[in-house]
Amino acid sequence: MFDDVAERYDLTNDVISLGQARQWRKAVAAAVDARPAQKVLDLAAGTATSSQPFARAGSYVVPCDFSLGMLRVGKQRHPWMPFTAGDATKLPFKDDTFDAVTISFGLRNVQDTDAALREMLRVTRPGGRVVICEFSEPTWEPFRKVYVEYLMRALPPVARTVCSNPDAYVYLAESIRSWPNQPELAARLTGAGWTKVAYRNLTGGVVALHRGFKRN
Repeated sequence: MFDDVAERYDLTNDVISLGQARQWRKAVAAAVDARPAQKVLDLAAGTATSSQPFARAGSYVVPCDFSLGMLRVGKQRHPWMPFTAGDATKLPFKDDTFDAVTISFGLRNVQDTDAALREMLRVTRPGGRVVICEFSEPTWEPFRKVYVEYLMRALPPVARTVCSNPDAYVYLAESIRSWPNQPELAARLTGAGWTKVAYRNLTGGVVALHRGFKRN
């Protein structure tokens, strides 16, 4: 499915998020706080648009994705980056490798969320951090109802105007509706072994940033 939408994925995301996607990426970059010489793993990186801020900060960033189609498009655009094919539940990296692991809008597409959270912990060095950016639950009840209506009724037609496979965005809308809310995801992070877990809402809870640390 993601292979089919790779070419126009970034454009489609900008359109269906009403331009908010770029602001969300900035918030992720600030939360990850990548530093020179640090190693950052960017999971579900797609075409590596999300990886660029970490590279600009001087970090060694590895864009990793399950979709070979996404990786191919990304490699064409950023040939110098070490794109890596990988399953988030069975990452092809050694223990304690990365200073930071991050995933944006990809965790809900992983078949086993808890296994992925444990794998992220395994490949993070002691004292390192995880940052998860994912769609979540709007905090204001009236807006929440409007948002769900947009997801199920407006998102697929909007996606059809810019995307060759709008059915993929029907799936995405349904996956957003069924995803755990902010406290539930925080609890799953804690259950996977992450410490100092916290989250903050973006765009009124449409998106949430979760962060945790690996024990020293």
